[in-house]
Amino acid sequence: MIRLKSLLILVLALSIWSCEQPKEKQVKKPNILFLFADDYTFEAIHALGNEVIATPNLDRLVNGGTTFTHAYNMGGWNGAICVASRAMMISGRHVWRAQDISKKWAAGDSLSLQQTWGKLMENAGYSTYMTGKWHVEAPAETVFQVAKHIRPGMPNDYRGELGKSVSGIREALKNGEDISNLRPKGYYRPLSENDTSWSSSDPNNGGFWEGGKHWSEVVKDDALAFLDDAQKKENPFFMYIAFNAPHDPRQAPQSFLDKYPLEDIPLPENWLPEYPYKDDIGNSMGLRDEALAPFPRTELAIKTHRKEYYAIITHLDEQIGKILDALEASGELDNTYIFFTGDHGLAVGHHGLIGKQSLFDHSIRVPFMAMGPDLPAGNKVNNDIYLQDVMATSLELAGIEKPDYVEFNSFLSLAKNETKEGAYEQGIYGAYVNYQRMIRKDGYKLLVYPKINKVLLFDMNNDPMEMIDLSKESEHEERVKSMFEDLLELQEEMGDPLDLNDIYKGL
Repeated sequence: MIRLKSLLILVLALSIWSCEQPKEKQVKKPNILFLFADDYTFEAIHALGNEVIATPNLDRLVNGGTTFTHAYNMGGWNGAICVASRAMMISGRHVWRAQDISKKWAAGDSLSLQQTWGKLMENAGYSTYMTGKWHVEAPAETVFQVAKHIRPGMPNDYRGELGKSVSGIREALKNGEDISNLRPKGYYRPLSENDTSWSSSDPNNGGFWEGGKHWSEVVKDDALAFLDDAQKKENPFFMYIAFNAPHDPRQAPQSFLDKYPLEDIPLPENWLPEYPYKDDIGNSMGLRDEALAPFPRTELAIKTHRKEYYAIITHLDEQIGKILDALEASGELDNTYIFFTGDHGLAVGHHGLIGKQSLFDHSIRVPFMAMGPDLPAGNKVNNDIYLQDVMATSLELAGIEKPDYVEFNSFLSLAKNETKEGAYEQGIYGAYVNYQRMIRKDGYKLLVYPKINKVLLFDMNNDPMEMIDLSKESEHEERVKSMFEDLLELQEEMGDPLDLNDIYKGL
């Protein structure tokens, strides 16, 4: 009996001692905050060389982390390039296989839905959140545990059908008639300094103000609510914060527009009144993006659209700043990797184009910043990457073995300067429907326009604005053939359905 009492006392003492000892804190997986913009070209960041635009909060990411200076989107299978970009992002597949998987999502295929980025993170113990632009066939509510304010590709009231308007405008232009009353709202503008058909700051025009609050502010509010919820949970978080900005209609409060007087907006060095091959590459007057400005382009129109572009970006930047401030205040900043990029670029006047349906760098190259606990500050990496590599990178950070079907690569070792070797030494591939193909490799870019058997070659180091075609120069004859052969190999690797062999044989 005495022995039993002694044993009970010992057990009790050990129990009390154990409770008093500090428990070793379990290492928490890092959080992932993915900030995603729409139509965001690589050249629209102040800290990366644009002296006109104000982006103080995105500059924080540039100065505080690693910037990939050459990040690309592969292109798309229709005019809505964001659809392909986002499908690649969520599925991890290259462009043509992402198209195939999108069809499976649309049909409700459960296996392909379980293979999405959000589900992979959830299965690894992450709380997953999404808000903003989606434009993917997979249901956001399935891919993420929490999804709020799921937006379409653009505001519904500015998706208008252009067919009848385009034909009417063409006829009126031929006859020298006024086209003011033929334009859909927000399109073919401005025609002159007196054109008052549109105000980018008027909430009565709907668009980004549909629902009463600017969509960028709604996304910011959702992100702050997600951060508050995440603090109440022990598991790490994955947030997919997707802004529609700076997609058109490029609307911002007047105070942001006032930051950019027209006289301070420079024209792009390679601006043109009209791109000579626009119809042959699928960028005709009837393409919605291209119909935003009048034909031929004018200096006034290009400066006006760039002013509105810069204004909505600075407004977006302010929302991102509030998210970064809240993350820091939450105490989670030191255990969070932050990524910022856009789904593709935008011409906004380059080459006489307005949209993103080309394979020029202004339309396929995006800013890409990564900031995290062990990523060097103010670091620049010049290796070529695809923006969708962020998916594979987040899997590595989360300790998830990359599935075989994920075709993009983690850039983590590049971001940490642990290696100088990139994953895409065979070249960066680009495609737009059956109108354009591209390969970018060793400082050169080869463009192919299949509809007119046209091949162009640009020296990207000495001609970054892509203004001087070298394809007919005898000294580059072998380079053109060699790069075309590399493009054919990439086509096969990507499952590209377009046959370019006849064009190659004709070189």
